Amino acid sequence: MTDMYELTMLQAALAGGAADRSCTFEVFGRRLPDGRRFGVVAGTGRVLEALRRFRFDEEVLGRLRATGVVDEATLAWLAAYRFTGSVDGYAEGEVYFPGSPMLTVTGTFAEAVVLETLVLSVLNHDCAIASAATRMRTAARDRPLIEMGSRRTHEEAAVASARAAYLAGFTSTSNLEAGRRYGIPTSGTSAHAFTLLHDTEEEAFRAQVASLGAGTTLLVDTYDITQGIATAVEVAGPGLGAVRIDSGDLAVLAVQAREQLDSLGATSTRIVVSGDLDEFALAALAAAPVDGYGVGTSLVTGSGAPTAGLVYKLVEVDGRPVAKRSTSKVTQGGRKIAVRRHRATGTATEEVVGTDVAPPVEPNDRPLQVPLVRDGEVVDGLPGLEEAREHLRRVLVTLPWDALALSRGEPAIPTTVLPAPRTSAGAS
Repeated sequence: MTDMYELTMLQAALAGGAADRSCTFEVFGRRLPDGRRFGVVAGTGRVLEALRRFRFDEEVLGRLRATGVVDEATLAWLAAYRFTGSVDGYAEGEVYFPGSPMLTVTGTFAEAVVLETLVLSVLNHDCAIASAATRMRTAARDRPLIEMGSRRTHEEAAVASARAAYLAGFTSTSNLEAGRRYGIPTSGTSAHAFTLLHDTEEEAFRAQVASLGAGTTLLVDTYDITQGIATAVEVAGPGLGAVRIDSGDLAVLAVQAREQLDSLGATSTRIVVSGDLDEFALAALAAAPVDGYGVGTSLVTGSGAPTAGLVYKLVEVDGRPVAKRSTSKVTQGGRKIAVRRHRATGTATEEVVGTDVAPPVEPNDRPLQVPLVRDGEVVDGLPGLEEAREHLRRVLVTLPWDALALSRGEPAIPTTVLPAPRTSAGAS
């Protein structure tokens, strides 16, 4: 995936002789989405996998030639494209703040500039979803969360959203392709259509139990919830796995459902709720006797923040810092190196970003960037999705207690960007 303006810059750089200059690009966010206190790095693994496959094949080149997008010299360059540079970045599952240099791409201008759309399209989506999912995971406490948003987004975004949600701590997904591609546990229940297919609710429940066993989850709110629960227990017995409620005042209905299930002897039957849940709705259900949640639309749309607002900016050319001076979009030139400061107790206090050199080391500092690609090859032994999930769990414990609050607030910890040493060349 690349964009028109990237190829415009590429052709001009090739023609002007600047395409082979050594450059460093950085991915960062100028700010967090409104009200958020941290972001979550997700999608790095997908970026690296896409980079392995990033080629301009004959079909693509033919289309570019037929439409006159670029000239023949540029087409020849694209035909031979292979990324030969280096990539460093925050580990997947790390948290980030405004100014955090979460990804650094170093190579020639030509080979790095054509990656901008690829990198940003993945990271802006996945970081937004993982950040929202982390808030939901916090609000749900220890209760299981099922990702159920496939029907509310693009078909490929659905798979990526399931991956990002699982990284953030969701228990499973209803998206079978995400299960196949990434090994994420899958789960789900029937929809109202299955009940409506049958002449009676009882017929529908008997068919589902006969096929899937008494441990299945029966959707009880197609008609009347009280009658639906009674029918579900009558059909499946007190060993019924779960009932799902998808509408109404979920807190009130959960209390009533629990009382009814217990009175029918189905004391171990779980209550799963769904229906336009977001982190605020989950927090409001904290005291309700709910055993699990299904979350869809709000998750796959980032719960009000569908993009992470990340940018991909050139910060160094031939070892010389370069920076934008545009009003409200000022950048600081030079390659950044980041560490996170912690108290002796382990609580994070500050993100310190050095320019051109690493920040002075203090006790309890933790370096944030790791090698991802060297000489165009993805580094062996990088952590996978399960490790990223565990890494995020550990990192969240180090944040100040108010970082996990759902109310509006400043970033959980401040970011300090140190200027380049005086011996460095000035920005241009």
